[in-house]
Amino acid sequence: MKVLSAAVALAVLATTGPATADDPGRGPAADQAQTTEPGYGGDGRSHEPGLDPTPERAPTSEVSWLSFPGGVFAVDSLGHTVRYRACDGDTGRVADPNMRVAAGVASGAVIVGGTAYRYRVPLVGRSDGTLEVIPQHRPPTTLTGVVVTSPQPPTDPIAGARLFPLSGQLARVVADANLNPAGATVRDLSGRYGDQQIAVNGSLRPKAASVIKLWILVELLRRVDCGQVFLDDGVLVTPEDVVGGTGQLQFETFPQVVSLHRLAQYLIKYSDNVAANVLITYLGGFAPVNALIDSMNQRSTILARRMLDSAAAQRGEENYTSPDDVVSLLGAVWDGEILTPASRDLMIGFMREQTLNTKIPAALPPGVPVAHKTGDLPDASHDVGYYLIPGTETAVAFLTAGPMATGDETVRRMARTVYDFLVDPADGAVEE
Repeated sequence: MKVLSAAVALAVLATTGPATADDPGRGPAADQAQTTEPGYGGDGRSHEPGLDPTPERAPTSEVSWLSFPGGVFAVDSLGHTVRYRACDGDTGRVADPNMRVAAGVASGAVIVGGTAYRYRVPLVGRSDGTLEVIPQHRPPTTLTGVVVTSPQPPTDPIAGARLFPLSGQLARVVADANLNPAGATVRDLSGRYGDQQIAVNGSLRPKAASVIKLWILVELLRRVDCGQVFLDDGVLVTPEDVVGGTGQLQFETFPQVVSLHRLAQYLIKYSDNVAANVLITYLGGFAPVNALIDSMNQRSTILARRMLDSAAAQRGEENYTSPDDVVSLLGAVWDGEILTPASRDLMIGFMREQTLNTKIPAALPPGVPVAHKTGDLPDASHDVGYYLIPGTETAVAFLTAGPMATGDETVRRMARTVYDFLVDPADGAVEE
């Protein structure tokens, strides 16, 4: 691996039944987290709806990734590293000590395996960036795509300000959860609130429990999009693959060949632990899923053990995530930045079939359309997904550490708080 010594200039359009635990668990494991103030600037000031929340300049992020058909190009401007991951390969994390960061744009070039990657990527979400891929002895390819940051800036800061009172309401729920460190991140997907994101303890990092299965599914569907696998392909499942906890496959007779489609569906619909472990093996272990996570710069999330692997848990090998990382994934899926529309719709369809409905759905009036994924351990309770109310589609992540029973109730309170706000804005929010 070599690094080009000269910076390269490139063209860019710079715009700005009840759930059961999937593992015994060993007590709370949540990082300390602060309440996230709404608004762009990270300056600790909350922007009231009556004030102009538009920043003097677009906010920048230390990490961003360029979304293009079939792949991503991740940039860490603080660490001066990049990563190309697409249907034709993965460079891994590559150092670019000569990366130039100026005016909110990272630019540079690296050579990996004889292929040069020249890039100019704004560090502002929703901007357009470019990547030139130059293989040896073949014509170069120029890729242009949308830059993704976490969070993405709102498309309309004025409309986005109307969502800010929700953060105060969620903060009160979190403060009342004495036994359960809790965090919530909410992103408007409909445009009604200008695609604004708000969070309370968005960096909280509890055990991921079965929420980690969303990343397993996305990595599988990414390969389907690349034409590398097909959902009607079969995988041999043996008696050695069978584990308990949530799921339906454990009650079937093995060995048998199970289609990737059924494994993917059961992974979400029943939170199937057998399907999760079989798919981890099929995908090549933990590394490919963690490569997906790294390529989207989701720093709080890791897949480090299989479902029901108590020996690994006792060794300290654990899966973690955060509300911000979950919504980063859900937003990228919704916007078609990591999956094709067909795979996105399939994933959301699986989430709509979820059978473990004691949290978000139980907190809402009957019939409210949701697509979600739960996570349960003795010391963690989560529910994440999409509110699919027409015209008010929203991505949500409600995560807690501590006792599961009280965590369930905290999740339900957060879920209802968001729903009530969306259907009847209060505390200064302005209804359109």
